[in-house]
Amino acid sequence: MNQITPITRTSEHDVDPLFLDRWSPRAYDGQPLTEAELLRILEAAHWAPSAYNFQPWRFVYALKGTPEFDKLLGLLVEFNQSWAKDAGALVFIVSKTHSLAPGAEKETELYSHSFDAGAAWGLLSLQARLSGFYAHGMTGLKFDALNEGLGVPEGYRVEAATAIGRIADPSVLPEGLRGGEVPSKRKPLAEVVFKGELTA
Repeated sequence: MNQITPITRTSEHDVDPLFLDRWSPRAYDGQPLTEAELLRILEAAHWAPSAYNFQPWRFVYALKGTPEFDKLLGLLVEFNQSWAKDAGALVFIVSKTHSLAPGAEKETELYSHSFDAGAAWGLLSLQARLSGFYAHGMTGLKFDALNEGLGVPEGYRVEAATAIGRIADPSVLPEGLRGGEVPSKRKPLAEVVFKGELTA
C-alpha cells in the first residue's frame, strides 16, 4: 500500500492492520480516479449486508475533471470544498427509506436504511484503502440543496458524502488544516463496549 503517513495507531486486541491503516486524510494529490477504479470500490460497498437483503444504498458519483465533479463539489459546505477539490472522486451516499417486506402488500419505513447504508460506506472505505486510495466521509453538506442537486426523489435520504483519492503531503492543504493531518486515535474499548446492558 502506498502511504505517506506510516501506521502509528495501535489496538488493544489483535486486528488486521488494514483497520489501523484506514483513516480519513484531507490532503489529496488532485489526480482523478478512473471509472474502473471507482466502480471497483463501489462494487465492494454494494456487497454490504442489509435487512431483508433490500440493499437500500444508492451512490451518486463524479470523477475529478468532469462537470459532474464541480456540481457535486458545490453541494459541500465551503470548508469541505477547500480540500475536497483535490480528491480524485466524490461520492454521495443515499438510502431508500421504505421497503416492501416479504409477504407485504405495501411499503413501510425500513428501520435500518441508514444503518445499512453505513455498512456500505464502511466497506467502501476499506476497499478504497486496499486499492491504494483513501476515503474521507463527511456530513458537512448543503442539505437544503441536496435533493434538487442530486435529483433525489421522495422516499430517499442523503446520508453523507465521501471524497476519495491518493494521499498527498499536508502542504497542499490550506495552512489551518495542515497540523491536524494525522490518523485519529480511538477511545478505550471499555468506553464503548458493554456486557449485558449499556451502563454509561
